[in-house]
Amino acid sequence: MDRIIQTGVCSYGMSGTIFHVPFIHVHPGFEFAAVVERSKNLAQEKYPNVKVYRSVEDMIKDPALDLIVVNTPNYTHYPYTKAALEAGKNVIVEKPFTVTSAEGQELMELAKSKGLFLSVFHNRRYDSDYKIITEVVQSGVLGDIQEAEIHYDRFREELSYKKHKETANPGTGALYDLGAHIIDQALLLFGMPKSLWADIRIIRKESVVDDYFELVFYYDNMRVRLHTSYLVREPMPSYQFHGRLGSFIKTKADVQEAQLQRGLLPNSPGWGEEGIHEWGLLHTEKDGKVVKQFLPSPTGNYLNYYQDVYDALVNGGKNPVPAADGLRIIKIIEAAFQSSKERKAIDL
Repeated sequence: MDRIIQTGVCSYGMSGTIFHVPFIHVHPGFEFAAVVERSKNLAQEKYPNVKVYRSVEDMIKDPALDLIVVNTPNYTHYPYTKAALEAGKNVIVEKPFTVTSAEGQELMELAKSKGLFLSVFHNRRYDSDYKIITEVVQSGVLGDIQEAEIHYDRFREELSYKKHKETANPGTGALYDLGAHIIDQALLLFGMPKSLWADIRIIRKESVVDDYFELVFYYDNMRVRLHTSYLVREPMPSYQFHGRLGSFIKTKADVQEAQLQRGLLPNSPGWGEEGIHEWGLLHTEKDGKVVKQFLPSPTGNYLNYYQDVYDALVNGGKNPVPAADGLRIIKIIEAAFQSSKERKAIDL
């Protein structure tokens, strides 16, 4: 590599240990140079050369760092990203981009004014299941799509051990957490809807944050439904697409998170490969004949996000997830809360 990007990570919790540091460590163009741990030194036990800071503010001041990964609780994304940009650092900020669209707009303009790189970590764009969905939709094999449904469900009555996710702070709840992923996927596939309707609820017994939502996106000749519930023990297919020629249904089956939790690195054999039992079902017409077949998914790999970041920073490539993409998701979330509160569709 012509250049090594010195990278600091703002948190060494699950996001840091699972979704960021392994990829920074494996990619030859990045150096995991610094991390924030308030009281422990867990990162140094695994990565002896990393420098440990006790506060984000101190790490951002490090003149050796080129890139800061803001992977702290949602309500801190805005102040930490702003501080990093003002310090002249390029930034990757975890999804959701910010809590409000006003915050996102300000950060986007700040990065532009300083000529700095600002990207939102929407890693689910690099999932195996989303890749095959994209291929099917773009191929036109379903004909004119009339309806689509994307689910991100789980079964979890108990509250998360991550207290910041279960406290009624700005930016908490399922819509900001899981909704940001499937909203992003819907927007990439179909663009911004003309209007939306939403129902957002709290359904777990002890919860104080939303853990159920249903969104309906209205397009001229199509409807897209997005759904999350924390009380779905037996999930239905996560992706359901129906067109004038046929249907495609698919489970949410990307294996990368499970592999990372087992301690595997993204250069391991079999990385990101779905099992054959998770292949999506295509039932459509081709050349006047009915076809019913299972389609294998491409390999998922979040390392490709970091490769895209490297190309953008070093080779003048395209930002894989520009701030504008993150901003429109926040605008959708704001409109969804308004819709649920007012019990009506909201024009966008």
